[in-house]
Amino acid sequence: MIEIVAIGRIKEKAMTSLIDEYLKRLKPIHQVVITELNNSNRKDTEVSGIIEDESKKILEKIDSRDYVVLLDLRGKDLSSEDMSSKIMGEIDASKKIVFVIGGSHGVSEEVRNRANFRWKISNLTFPHQLVRVMLCEQVYRMFMIARNHPYHK
Repeated sequence: MIEIVAIGRIKEKAMTSLIDEYLKRLKPIHQVVITELNNSNRKDTEVSGIIEDESKKILEKIDSRDYVVLLDLRGKDLSSEDMSSKIMGEIDASKKIVFVIGGSHGVSEEVRNRANFRWKISNLTFPHQLVRVMLCEQVYRMFMIARNHPYHK
């Protein structure tokens, strides 16, 4: 199973539609679920408190046996082919894969340290909602690469 754990909810219908399309394509191939966690409800402006609250919610969703991939601007930049190979290897080892998309302020060092792999999906900055669409597309692409399907070309 693959789980995408993300802070925040998708609000735009167009984004939801794209995510649903990739989940529909993935359904006959592999189980993929999305767990949306509420943004921190702190009213203060202390960013560290927001990061701590959101990171705690993320860590509560991760099991010690999960293979955790944190989307991180300081992570490793891999091609789609290399990422497919990495993820398929973990799936072949019967690991549950958990992709983590933190909040707009980032995640705690505890979440970074828990990650088995930190992945920089792009050098560019994108809205969190678009990152979720991009991640769903990349997960689909990973399976297409593994199956030598022409989608990837």
